[in-house]
This record gives sequence, C-alpha cells and structure tokens, in this order.
Amino acid sequence: ADTFHFTAASRASLPRNMIENTMFEEEPDVVDLAKDSTAFPALEPDEVVYEPRSSRLLVRGLGENDLDDEEEDYESSARLLGMSFMNRSSTHNSSSSPYNRQAPPRLCSCPSARMLVVGVFILVLVASMAMALYFLPGCTFTKAGCGKANSSIPMEPSYPNSTNGELFPWNELRLPASVRPVNYDLSLTPNLTSMTFTGRTVINMTILHDTKRIVLHSSELIITKATFQVGEDKSVEVKVLEYKPWQQIAVSFLEDLKVGQVCVLTLDYAANLSHTYDGFYNSSYNDKTGAKRVLAATQFEPQAARKAFPCFDEPAFKATFLVRITREPGYITLSNMPQAKTTTLPSGLLEDEFEQTAVNMSTYLVAFIVANFTSITRNVSNTLVSVYSVPEKKEHTHYALDTASTLLHFYNTFFHIDYPLRKLDLVAIPDFLAGAMENWGLITFRETSLLVGNQSSPLDKQLIANVVAHELAHQWFGNLVTMRWWNDLWLNEGFATYWQYTSLMTEFPQLDLDNVFLGVRFKAMAKDSLNSSHPVSVSSQVTTPEQVSEMFDSVTYEKGASLLLMLKTTLPDGQFRKGIIKYLDNYRGSNTVTEDLWNSLTQVGVQESVSDMMRTWTLQNGFPLVTVSRKGGHVTLTQEPFLLSADNATHTSNLWHIPVTYVNDNCSSAPSCRQIFTLRNKTATLNVSDSVKWLKLNYMNTGFYIVHYGDEGWATLIDALKTDINTLTPHDRASLIHNIFALSRLGRVSFRQVLNLLDYTTNETETAPLTEALSQLSSVYRLLDKRQEQRLLARMKVYIWGHFGQLMDSQDWGEEESVSRQELRSVLLEMACSLGRQNCTDQATALYDQWTNSNQTKQIPGDLQQVVFSTAAQADLRWLSLMEAYSSTTYDSEKRKILQALASTQDPRSIVWILSTGLEGGIIQTQELPLVISTVSDGFAGHLLVWDFVKENWDRIIEKFPVGSYPIQSIIKSTTSQFSTQTHLEEVQGFFSSLKERGSQMRSVQESLETIRLNQLWMDRNLPTLRIWL
Repeated sequence: ADTFHFTAASRASLPRNMIENTMFEEEPDVVDLAKDSTAFPALEPDEVVYEPRSSRLLVRGLGENDLDDEEEDYESSARLLGMSFMNRSSTHNSSSSPYNRQAPPRLCSCPSARMLVVGVFILVLVASMAMALYFLPGCTFTKAGCGKANSSIPMEPSYPNSTNGELFPWNELRLPASVRPVNYDLSLTPNLTSMTFTGRTVINMTILHDTKRIVLHSSELIITKATFQVGEDKSVEVKVLEYKPWQQIAVSFLEDLKVGQVCVLTLDYAANLSHTYDGFYNSSYNDKTGAKRVLAATQFEPQAARKAFPCFDEPAFKATFLVRITREPGYITLSNMPQAKTTTLPSGLLEDEFEQTAVNMSTYLVAFIVANFTSITRNVSNTLVSVYSVPEKKEHTHYALDTASTLLHFYNTFFHIDYPLRKLDLVAIPDFLAGAMENWGLITFRETSLLVGNQSSPLDKQLIANVVAHELAHQWFGNLVTMRWWNDLWLNEGFATYWQYTSLMTEFPQLDLDNVFLGVRFKAMAKDSLNSSHPVSVSSQVTTPEQVSEMFDSVTYEKGASLLLMLKTTLPDGQFRKGIIKYLDNYRGSNTVTEDLWNSLTQVGVQESVSDMMRTWTLQNGFPLVTVSRKGGHVTLTQEPFLLSADNATHTSNLWHIPVTYVNDNCSSAPSCRQIFTLRNKTATLNVSDSVKWLKLNYMNTGFYIVHYGDEGWATLIDALKTDINTLTPHDRASLIHNIFALSRLGRVSFRQVLNLLDYTTNETETAPLTEALSQLSSVYRLLDKRQEQRLLARMKVYIWGHFGQLMDSQDWGEEESVSRQELRSVLLEMACSLGRQNCTDQATALYDQWTNSNQTKQIPGDLQQVVFSTAAQADLRWLSLMEAYSSTTYDSEKRKILQALASTQDPRSIVWILSTGLEGGIIQTQELPLVISTVSDGFAGHLLVWDFVKENWDRIIEKFPVGSYPIQSIIKSTTSQFSTQTHLEEVQGFFSSLKERGSQMRSVQESLETIRLNQLWMDRNLPTLRIWL
C-alpha cells in the first residue's frame, strides 16, 4: 500500500472535536492558492495536513481579513519558540515573493475641507484631524466610518537562522509533506579505533507537491558534500543549510520541484560514534581473557536515526533501505536484512552488502551492528531465527531461541499474516540502555533481557520470555503497521504489551503470566490516578524530543494493554481477534491513528457503540470510580473520575462508557457467573434479586476502574471472605485489596476499614492477593520509615508478623518448580528479611555462606538469590565478597541481583561509592544507574544521599540519558516519591524549576510534585489514627 495515501474516509467518521484535535500529521509547504490552485493536484487532505488541527495552514490569497488574527498568533507562537525575527531585509525577499512584507497604505481618503470658516477654532480642528489620520494608517474610510484594517497582505512567516547565518527555509519541528522518500542507499564505514565513522546516504524521493525546498533530519553529522539530481538530468552539487536546535538540514532551489518528479539527494558525511546509548554508538566489554573488545551498535527509537544518517526521521516517512557496512576482518556485521555479498576492498577492509528491505520501514526501525558475536540458529516457518551473543555467553542463548521459535509460529498463525522477512535475529548487546528494541529483523536486547543459563530459575526465564514476546509482537504492531505519530504510540506499545501476556499465557502457561498481568494493571492505575497523567491517545502537543520521549511510560504501555484486555473481554468470543486481523490487513505497510483501529473493529461486525465506548477511554486521561449503593433489589451505580488530587475539579464532568462486570454470592467464581452491564451515564440502576447478599464488581479485574461498595457493601464482602475465602477468585480478592487501599488514599474509606479487610489474609495462601497486600503495606512502611516514625514502625512490624509471620516462617528454602509459588516465596521472604525477622536472616546468611564457601558452585535457587544477596550485603565483609562476585560472575540475571543487593546497603560510604561508580561507568555499567538509584532510594540511609547525588550530578546524568527518557522518569520518581513534607516539596520544586530547558517542563516532574503533596495529605489524614489502630 502507498504509505502516504491517507483517505478522507478514515476521518469522516470522527467527532468534530476529535477532527480538530487529531494529532501530528504534517503541515504542507506554504503555498499561494491565488497563484496556483493546483498545488495539491492528487492528494487527499490527510496527505498534506500533518500538523495538529490547531496549527495554522499558511495560505496566501484567500481574500481580505481571513488571516490577520491568525498571523498575529502565529508570530507570537514563533517568538515563544525562539525564532529569529531579525532577518527580514529586502536582501532576503524579492518583490515577487509571496512572503514579502509590503508596507500598508499610510493615507486615508477624507472629505475635502470647505473654506467657510476661518480662525483658531478651525486650525485646532484641522490639527486634530491630522493627528487622527496619522494614528490610523492603513485605514479605509467608508460611509460607515473606518473599517477593519486592510489585511489582504498578510505577514510573512518567520524563519530561523542556519548555522551559516542564512535563513533556514522551514520553521516547524515537524517536516513538510512536500517530499516522500522512496529508498535509502546507505554506506557506512565505522572506525572502531578512532570511534568515528563516515557515510554516504543516497535518498531516492518523489515530489508530492510543488516546492522549492527539501527539509530532512540530521544531528551531529558533518556534511562534507551534497549533490542533487532530478530525473535523468545531470547531478549537481548543492548547498546544505542546517538548523541545529531542531536537528534539521535543508536544500533550497530557485525553481519549483514539480509534483511527480523523481529526485536523488546524495549526502557524504562524517561523525563520531555516539558515547551515549542512542544513534550509532560504541560499546565495549571484557572477554574471558580480560581483554577489552569494542563494538558498534544502533538504537534509533524514537528520534536518533538522524544521528547515523541524514533522513526523514518521522514514522510516517516509510521507505525501503539498502545497507552497506565496511568492517575489519575480525568482525561481523548485521542489519535488518540477510547479507547479500561481501567485497574485499583495496585497503584490506571488507564491505558487507545487505539485501534491500522487502518492506517499507520507518527510520527508527533501521539497525546495524559491527561486533565479534557468535550465534545459534533454527529455521521456523521459512524464517531463519538466530540468537547472537558475545562468544563467552553462547551457552546462555538456547532458551531465547526456543522461546522465539515458539512465539513466531504462534503470531504467524494467530494474526493470519506471516512474518515478512527471511531472517529474524535476536542480539544480546553488552551495553544497551533499553530492555530491548524491535528493529525489524534485527531485535536488540540487553544481555539481562535475553541471556539465561540452563540452571536458571523459572522466574528468570519468565523475564526473558516476556521481553522476547513483546518484541516479536512488535514485528506486526509497530513494524508492519506503525502509528502515524508518537501521540498514538500506544498502538505500538499497548498492543505489544497486551500480546506479550496473551501469547505467553497461551503458549507457556507454566510461567504464570496472569498474575504478572494483573500487577501491571494495578501499576498503570497508580500513574493514571494523577492529574499529571495523559490520555492513551494524546491530542495535545507532542512535538519536542522531550515530549516524544515522555510518551514511553506506564500509561502508553500498561494502560494501553489494560484497555485492550477490557475490550477483548467485553466482546463476544472471537470478535476481538477478527477485528485485530482486519486492522493488520487493512493497514499493513502503512501508518495509522487510533480511529483506524475502531473502524476496523466496526468492519467485522463489532457494534458502533463499542467504538464509542473505547473513545471515552483513549481520548481522556484517568479512569472512573464506580460507587455502589443498594436498596433491596435496586443497585445504583454512580461514576466519577478517580482523581487523587482534589485541586483539579475541571475534569469532574468526564464520563466513561464502562462495561461493568459483576458476580454475586449465588455464583461468583466461574467465568460463566459473570454478568455485564454498560454504565454510560453518571448514574444508572441495576436490578438484582432480593435474595442476593452481595455483589462483586469488575470480575477478575479485567476492567480499568475502581469500585467503592460503601460501608455496608464492604462489610458484607469482608464477612463473605472470612466465611469462605474461595467464594471469590484470587484475582478478585487481589482486586478488593487494591481497591480499598486506593480508596484510602483518596480519603473515601478509613485505614481502619483497610485493616478490617486485611484481617482475612491470615487464611490467604494465593500469590496474587498476598503479593498485592504485601506491596501496599511495604509502601506505607517505607513512607513511615522516611518520616522516622520509629514507634509506629515497630507496631507495623508486629502487625505484619501477626498476619503473615507464620506464612513467612513456613517457606521452604530449597528448589521450587511452580512459578507462582516462587513469586510468592520471594515476596514473603524479601519482606521478612528486610524487616529483620530472625528466622529469615539466619536462613539467608547460611545459604550465602554455603555459596561463597563452595566457590559459588552450590547454587542458590534463582527466586531466593535476591533476598540472600540483599541480606548478605548488610554486613561489611559480605558486601565486599559480593563486590568480588559481581566482577567475576558470567550469569547476567545473577549479576543484576548482586548489583541490586550491593545498592541496598545502609552503609553511607558504600552508598556514595556505588552511586559514583554507576555514574562513571566501568565496573558498574552506566545503563544500570537507574536501578542503583531506585534501590538506594528505598533504604533509609540512602534516600537523602541519593537525592543530593541527583541534584549535584544532574547535568552529567542528562548527558547519559536524554531529558524525558524512561531512565530519567525512573530517576525522578524513585528519588522523590517517598518524600512527604512541605520542606521536601519546596526543595524538589525549587530544584526542578531552576533547570529550565534542562528538565523543568517534564511531565515526570509534575508527577513527583503531585505525589509528594499526596503523601503529605495521606500522612496528615492517617498518622493520628494509625497510632491508635496499630
């Protein structure tokens, strides 16, 4: 399908407010419709309107008075964006230019003065009229008086200065839609000694409408030569202008490039390999002999392909790619496609050429690697699947290959569309910031996300399977069908997150992913209950690199997946799958917006009301609180936004179409018991039999809402659980625990009611509810710990021992096969040891000593490694021996657990050392710094040290992790989320305000401030009563 063919039909069904706010299609070149009414001869509206509907389309010759206010707004906006308004001299604007600013007429016609009266009075009157004329330039007098200022000649748009001082011919962060790239021919020569590279990019493109400029992206590349060819004409050298703040380059032309012309732009350039984790970056590791080995790899999502080659670096500019890479004989190269041939150059270097991509790809999915890796392979459904690693870790690749092979077959079958490439590589890179990246045909991973030993625990394998399943799902959702712009990133990430759990629950039921997915939904709600959250499909500005980076968050991933689960469970069996297959089939090879998904569902018979329902969930942030009240057989359901902060009453009118599922005491645990009622209005009534004793809403917690049952309703449910714990499913019991803690934070229930519900847990044995209860109690404990509420902490320990101590003490410390039991055991024992329960710390210390005394040959069960290492790290000598183990172990999952244990120390000197070492890189890779910071923040000894560390080293931190990126979000959240005093609130606010463009505008900063205020509020509300109840 033509990537740029966006039909008007797809927009016609949108509500008016959504049409005006639908995001991020590109704005066309400024054209003079009065001069040429055929500027867009064959384009549908969506092909040329790439910017938000709120942006102004600069059109000349539309008639008098059409653009005066708009132009004024445009200039104001431009000034706010820091554009230069100083270069408007006639040397830049010929008289024929449609942008030429002409002086408005300075004279007004007025009636002739009659010589009837003379004297001072008339002289004063004439002088007054002269002054009036002087102050009304451009006025046209009529019988009705002076009309509106003549605006038939609008103001010219303002352009910034290029690096050479000339005007840059574009003034938007988004690229113009005048040119479409068709194919890239990339040649790169990296030098892994000097850590530099040279390149040549040949871009074949077509002209979509007349234009005098080509604008594309380039960042940190030195363009050494540029040539341009139109059709079969001779290639000519051209000048390249650069505007660095927006990472754009441009070529301007005296004559229009005409619609339909085929052109070739060739750019030679040089650059340094990046020293951060994006673009074309260098990395290193030590082999088994201790020798340093270097490699080069890429990470382009979201906007870093421009750091490796000049390109149209936006998702909608799909093209094909042919890649050549020159290397030294001791290395291999990998790219998206299979290698086609290798040529020996006169220099002795080798040039590997890869097949041209068989599919159109967005630039962020291009990838290449130069390294000394080895692989294992398997053929699956005519696709060669390979897993690459450093040679020393080849034996750790087998589980990933097995998992990828199984999941590739599953996705091929489930989606009715085969993976389109002939090979699929999964590559473990020693120094890699993200968990993984879904580059088409060349998926890159952290070593800890791909490599696992045969003896590793099922929990370790669960992590690998999760990441592999997510990235393989992207080969369809993201690669085959790509969101048009980053505001709809959930179409990539929400889907990949949903399918990772769905595929694993189908193909690997022993990994117990349903409990993990439940926890993910709870996590998404925690973020989405803040005012600073955002809709899944964002209709406000997402243009700057920081705004784009901040889209990669829990709302996009986890809430997106949660909404898909809710949709799937609402539809009749099979309809969701049919709609998804239709969506993939309709848009394969092209780009989509959220509305395209709903349209595809409607095409397979899903009722229009379902699409209407889902719009209420994707176009507004937050989620609803459903309150239940009952009188006999009449059950009244009332919805309102669940907003933790009371200072935002503007959203209280928000309504959702809520698919309320429910069970009752007559039938409560089997799926067949589930009934459904759609709550569309503020209030609705549901009728049940008078004999029904209680209702439990949101069966299995598949809906994205919280339920408040009122005092009577909660009391009835608590009694039911105390009478028969199995009257509700484990997920429903976990749901009640989650909901009542959330309602306590909201102030709707007292903490006494929370403790009343938790009383039933003395009989609880299932993983999901126990994990949720311990997680919630741990959060409260850490808050109290940071406030140094020692007496209250002691009482809380007694409470935890009373409810869970017997279960903690009964845990076995040997091998355990069940993943669910492993999850529960690790949670119980980590809390027990962290709170100093003697039985736990003795067992953990004994296991650690056995491990060290046996030269690490006596294995610690994988799910117990974290608690054993963390307990050992609290003693100075064992901390030192752990440090030695960290340096020597080759098992990546074990290495990360040791690092987390080292960071859990309460020794200030060790804390300072590990933070500094993580920032420097080397012994501890910088990619692990967010984990180190998060772990240190949890402890009492480190939480203030780490906050000071982040403040003092902020500039160095954002050199390594881009502003707005997920690591930065993580660092801000972990260092501030446990503050609960006015002093800390003011300190955090003051620090981030001082950063200005270095981070002050991040959404995560607003989240941190809101969280501190909420912590303050919770403390003020609950501290006095906690002292009584506990």
